[in-house]
Amino acid sequence: MAITMTPAAADRVKSFLVNRGKGLGLRLGLRTSGCSGMAYVIEFVDTLNDDDEIYTIDDVNIIIDAKSFIYLQGIELDFVKEGLNEGFQFNNPNAKGECGCGESFTV
Repeated sequence: MAITMTPAAADRVKSFLVNRGKGLGLRLGLRTSGCSGMAYVIEFVDTLNDDDEIYTIDDVNIIIDAKSFIYLQGIELDFVKEGLNEGFQFNNPNAKGECGCGESFTV
C-alpha cells in the first residue's frame, strides 16, 4: 500500500517548508500515547536516519521510519479547515479504533 497526500496537505507542507527556510521534508511517525496506545507524530526533517524511507508526493518528501511504516502503510495525509479550526488529518486504514478525544488510536 502506498502513502498518499491530498493536494491541500501537500500545499500546506510546502508552505511550512518555505517559511521555515530549510528541511528535507516532513516525518510521519508514531509514539506510544493516550488511552488507545499510539499517537501520530509530525515533524520537520533536516537529517535522515538509517532506517528512514522517503516517499515523494507532489514534490513533498514524506519520511517514515521502518518501525512506523508497518502501522502507516496506506495512510492518507489531509489538511482540513473546519470553521476556525485547521490541521492535519490522518486517514489510516490500519486504525481499528480511536479514543474518545481523538488523541490516540489502536491497530
